[in-house]
Amino acid sequence: MTSVCPSGHDSAADDYCDVCGLPIPAASATPSEPAAASAEQGAPTAAAPDDTTCPNCAASTPPNALFCEACGYDFTTGAMPRPVAPPNLDNVLDLATPATPAAPAASVAPPLTSGWVAEVWIDPDWYAEQESSDPLPSAGVPAVVPLRATSVLVGRTSRSRGIHPDIDLTTDNGISRRHCQLTTDGSRWWVEDLGSSNGTYVGSAVGQLPKAPIAAGAKRELGPDDRVFLGAWTCIALRKAQPGEV
Repeated sequence: MTSVCPSGHDSAADDYCDVCGLPIPAASATPSEPAAASAEQGAPTAAAPDDTTCPNCAASTPPNALFCEACGYDFTTGAMPRPVAPPNLDNVLDLATPATPAAPAASVAPPLTSGWVAEVWIDPDWYAEQESSDPLPSAGVPAVVPLRATSVLVGRTSRSRGIHPDIDLTTDNGISRRHCQLTTDGSRWWVEDLGSSNGTYVGSAVGQLPKAPIAAGAKRELGPDDRVFLGAWTCIALRKAQPGEV
């Protein structure tokens, strides 16, 4: 008498398959030739089982299943289910905890030995030329920014990228994060565009507004009456500080 395992292999053993090692249901034995002949003559035979038992977790499983639906046991190879690794709590905490923004780095440029300030104006005429869709803020007295180093970054703050300009023009969306650099020898000033999106312009305090931006990466000396125009409405004027301003 031979037995048939759930994978369809003929096995001489009636407990585990000789071919794949799967457990053989008790009713899977194949009758010998005489018994088979009698079955052909009308002798009753045992019905095939509706399910089998998983040897790992004892769950009821259909005979033709390749894996146990309860635990994942592989009926074909006899492989045990792979254990599930516990979650990495360090990674979970890293994702749940917001990153701490970088602190502003101290300027490495030499300090100014004489007092200078930058007047930051909201210029309606420059705004009209730019045709910006952002609403124009109320134009009033300029903001006065003390200049303390010989190199001054002009731009917009970005805590995620660690950008903290000396002249912060965050409210003007037409200005790049690192827009331009102002440098001085203590008496003269130069401006350099740092590859900004909308360009840096230099023009006189009187007369027509500038039409062409300065070349990126090239320093342009500022005259006594020159102004720096940038963004959607910003105009910057440099001057010596009055007593008490620095």
